[in-house]
Amino acid sequence: MTSIATAIAEIFRTEHRRVLATVVRLVGDFDLAEDAVQESFLVATRQWPKEGLPANPVAWLVSSARFKAIDAIRRRTRQRDLEPEIARLAEELALVSNELSEREINDDQLRLILACCHPALDFQVQIALTLREVCGLTTEAIAAAFLVAPATMAQRIVRGKSKIRDAGIPFHIPGPDELPQRIEAVLMVCYLVFNEGYSASSGDHHTRPDLAGEAIRLGRLLCALLPDAETFGLLALMLLHDSRRAARTTSAGDLVLLEEQDRSRWDQVRIREAHAWLAQAMAAEPIGTYAIQAAIAAVHADAATAQATDWARIAGWYDALVQASPSPVVELNRAVAIAMRDGPEAGLALVEALQATLIDYHLYHATRGDLLRRSGRASEACAAFRQALDLAQQEPERRFLIRRLAELGDAAGAQATIAQ
Repeated sequence: MTSIATAIAEIFRTEHRRVLATVVRLVGDFDLAEDAVQESFLVATRQWPKEGLPANPVAWLVSSARFKAIDAIRRRTRQRDLEPEIARLAEELALVSNELSEREINDDQLRLILACCHPALDFQVQIALTLREVCGLTTEAIAAAFLVAPATMAQRIVRGKSKIRDAGIPFHIPGPDELPQRIEAVLMVCYLVFNEGYSASSGDHHTRPDLAGEAIRLGRLLCALLPDAETFGLLALMLLHDSRRAARTTSAGDLVLLEEQDRSRWDQVRIREAHAWLAQAMAAEPIGTYAIQAAIAAVHADAATAQATDWARIAGWYDALVQASPSPVVELNRAVAIAMRDGPEAGLALVEALQATLIDYHLYHATRGDLLRRSGRASEACAAFRQALDLAQQEPERRFLIRRLAELGDAAGAQATIAQ
């Protein structure tokens, strides 16, 4: 009895989202599918201990949920005088085979991801739906991650589900002409979720391991469903960044810069896995932006010490990234690499050329302040750090900037900025 209960719990943990994806595709309604899947698991907890585990638990759960959905639809038809559309759907569901192949179930996961990231949905809704329906996070957890009220996040999720249902957004894998664009949106959602987990946009904590972990889980799923160079590159990038998580903050939650991190705390298992995925990404043509970013992170991961970092190689990769995906933030990061290769003044000239576009970006001022500090221009560095402190929203970053100002003898300036 205990072993079966443990097995049911494990199946729920590992297969719940796959079962849901298939049932959503069958019924075309998120809420109806979620209720039906929940009921099917409840039936399993009562029936399987008596009868034993079925040969194919996932197919059993899908079949059970399908019949639960049919019952719910039939109840609706009685309430609505047998609406033709609902009656037709019940009939179609009843004809679906009880036996579902592994490939069909996997494809349903991909269909669900693509539906959640459909271009007809607002981007914020895409992120919320992906986290809720694909990753399984609670509405409260998603709301907390993005610093909005649970009611606001719930409205976004409901709006997305309603849009998919009412607009008839299909649960299908697009054709060759449409798929690349849709994959790009899916990968971007995954990357943004990871970034919020890797470095929270604001709040008391620098990282959100739960979000980063869900993004990596989604990345692994995408690699299985969409074996593509950019998908491999994205997973490699996330694994490399996440490998440094334990070393990125102190026990008190304070920020530790890359050059000051204890590299013995980096997760070598994650780094080795990332290298394997990166090799697959690099074997494909053309090399995409995620793979280039992963290559940059890999150079850092391969350096035994901060002093051993191959900054010339990193600068070369940033040259490629600027060509592939130009943006002021990429230019800012490239400037740092050049500063580390050629000296702070060389990087500073490139940073200051970006002032007009990045004037409201706190990391622009923090980067400029650091290069000024390295150049021995302490008073100018303090002014830049105070500007960064004025714009920063994340408490660990604010504490770091305060420490920098104190190190430069401007603790009073930091307090004055905080008091404003």
